[in-house]
Amino acid sequence: MPKKQDWIIGGLILLCVLFVFFLLSAVFLGVVREGKGLSISAGEKVGIVEVKGTITSSDPIIKQLDKYGDDKSIPAIVLRINSPGGAVAVCQEIYEEVRKLRLSGKKIVASMGNVAASGGYYIAVAADTIMANPGTITGSIGVIAQIPNAEELLKKVGLYLEVIKSGKYKDIGSPVRKITSDEYRLLQGVIDDTYDQFVETVILERNLSRKEVLKLADGRIFTGRQALKCNLVDVLGNYKDAIDLAGKMAGIGEKPPVVRPRRKPTLFDLLFKGSISTQLTLSYLLPIGK
Repeated sequence: MPKKQDWIIGGLILLCVLFVFFLLSAVFLGVVREGKGLSISAGEKVGIVEVKGTITSSDPIIKQLDKYGDDKSIPAIVLRINSPGGAVAVCQEIYEEVRKLRLSGKKIVASMGNVAASGGYYIAVAADTIMANPGTITGSIGVIAQIPNAEELLKKVGLYLEVIKSGKYKDIGSPVRKITSDEYRLLQGVIDDTYDQFVETVILERNLSRKEVLKLADGRIFTGRQALKCNLVDVLGNYKDAIDLAGKMAGIGEKPPVVRPRRKPTLFDLLFKGSISTQLTLSYLLPIGK
């Protein structure tokens, strides 16, 4: 006669087996969905690339751009942007890849969602055409560095940090002390140079004079309708309009077939759905929110 303890152990083992089976099934279904997402009927189509949230990595976006760039059946790409910006170099990397695709002959339409500001706008200017909703938040042309200072808090709890460094600037931006006047000037120089790179890119891509761009590039935001009047965007319209426009630009016509990448979920995604974000100190980032 099995003991009660044996039934409990057996039940726990069964639950573990069922849990593993569930995870494997979910991964398998993800693979199936991945395949369905890319199995589009033969013929030319519009590729969709999404830029979402704070931009901290360029790898997945560039990988998808490269895939579409090598696919002759995809003559047009809609770059769907819903981002307040992100790390400087990362945004520049994505911008360069989009620009290369445009110069190679691919038709690129940037479709702005709820927000496409700062680094999100930097990426958008690489497209042939920028389309925004009337209420899209865009602009915020500028650079920001945010350095937290917990010096007073640490003093209250009696915590001090001893620093041994090879040069006086090695711990610049330390959160445990105030920055010095020399450090402030050094960081301001970096910000100014990075800002100038942003301005030069907008001048190049939007066919505006430096004077015109500087009037707009003080960090202010615009609605899509305001941005159209300032020549920061080309046309107003929604996501569907952007797809139709890309189709017409590529000679496919309105309502073209589209292909969207679908990432296969990992075991980590299934167990711990969420995201890990890193606060970067130098960003093309809209400060008011994500």
